[in-house]
Amino acid sequence: MAIVLAPMEGLLDFVLRDILTRVGGIDRCVSEFIRVTNTLLPERAFLRVVPELHNGGRTPAGVPVRPQLLGSDPACLADNAARVAGMGADGVDLNFGCPAKVVNRHGGGAALLQDPELLFKIVQAVRGAVPPHQIVSAKMRLGFLDDSRAEECALALEAGGAGEIVVHARTRADAYRPPAYWNRIADIAAVVRTPLVANGEIWSVQDALKCRSQSGCHQLMLGRGMVSYPGLAHAIRQSGSDQALKHSTPWEELHPHIKAFWQLVRSTLERRQQAGRLKQWLNFLRRHYPEAQAAYEALKAQNDVTVIDAWVAGLKD
Repeated sequence: MAIVLAPMEGLLDFVLRDILTRVGGIDRCVSEFIRVTNTLLPERAFLRVVPELHNGGRTPAGVPVRPQLLGSDPACLADNAARVAGMGADGVDLNFGCPAKVVNRHGGGAALLQDPELLFKIVQAVRGAVPPHQIVSAKMRLGFLDDSRAEECALALEAGGAGEIVVHARTRADAYRPPAYWNRIADIAAVVRTPLVANGEIWSVQDALKCRSQSGCHQLMLGRGMVSYPGLAHAIRQSGSDQALKHSTPWEELHPHIKAFWQLVRSTLERRQQAGRLKQWLNFLRRHYPEAQAAYEALKAQNDVTVIDAWVAGLKD
């Protein structure tokens, strides 16, 4: 069993990766996408998104972070993959799932699922550019407008040399609307031999158990569910095969992590971004914690970081 922390643009950045891997239960992370167009990016461009490369490609808690590249030019992606692989990452991930219109208009992300031959060429080129001991993984959705070519796309990724495929069990047209179609991951698993990771709509231990049952995957990728409930990975690991073990991370246990998060935000992000980042996390946490709901209501109109400093300081260790 492996549990992977998802890449989520504008949410799961190096700050939240640091905190959530401190909470524990995560085996590895994938970074937010690094956009590749027609140039070989300088090392600083990769370090801006994945500063963990300064630390051997690992978070301070020691969890590997795999940089994710987004683009549509095989040769350019290969050149950039070779560069970031040489900076100490355990491998390179490729984005074939982003549903953002601005990305899709330029032929990136989920738009590539309309062209399995190009998927193959991209993975093949990147695989050839990355040292053999480093994995090339790929994240896909079930399709663009529908899921009729899901198996064909997965086979193309496998043929190109992908060593792992994450399947977000929705199409681009589905966006993030529930449900996730976990049974379609089982259909993909029936035609490929490459290890699959199931992703999409896993908010609880019960969701994780259902996902595993329907998809046949033991490996899971958690995104918004982990942000909303930082103890979710631990809870899944402690769950039984038939019923979830009652496991909870009380609000008070999050206090040190919220304090560490705010300290990182204050020390690494621009001042104009700081209040918004804490409120963003509280907005997710209130799905699971009534205390987060109260905190969010108290701070949602507040942009004075000194007021937030005082609120954070008041959290009991």
